[in-house]
Amino acid sequence: MHSTSILVLHGPNLNLLGQREPGIYGSLKLVDINRLLKEEAPRLQLEIFLMQSNHEGVLVDAIHEALGKYQGILINPGAYTHTSVAIRDALAAVNLPTVEVHLSNIYRREDFRHHSYIAPVAIGQISGFGERSYLLGLQALVYHLRDKSQEARI
Repeated sequence: MHSTSILVLHGPNLNLLGQREPGIYGSLKLVDINRLLKEEAPRLQLEIFLMQSNHEGVLVDAIHEALGKYQGILINPGAYTHTSVAIRDALAAVNLPTVEVHLSNIYRREDFRHHSYIAPVAIGQISGFGERSYLLGLQALVYHLRDKSQEARI
């Protein structure tokens, strides 16, 4: 059993990856991204729990339930990045280290996508690297948690 456990949340419309605007989001399906994350988890010596929902309240509930269960959250909030104060407040309330990821570079897209409600409560954000955004985000989160753990022992 690994001592580090991460909740991975995929927001709205990510269930349509592979068919939804492949020029922006790529040709991989969500199942492919989840497989890559599951393959990476043992290399990083951690367990991951994967979840996708198109419903804001379901994501908020999952964030609440993460408290005491997971050491960190990796989240692609999808369009909720730009609209959801509720998800932002849930992340702030549980205060778990969180990394925000996006397949596309949200800052090279429409102006309304340039603002993230999540970024101010996340330890970092990775966007624009396709499925690698998830892998880079997971690695960054794990390194952050391990650095924090090292500091606690000193």
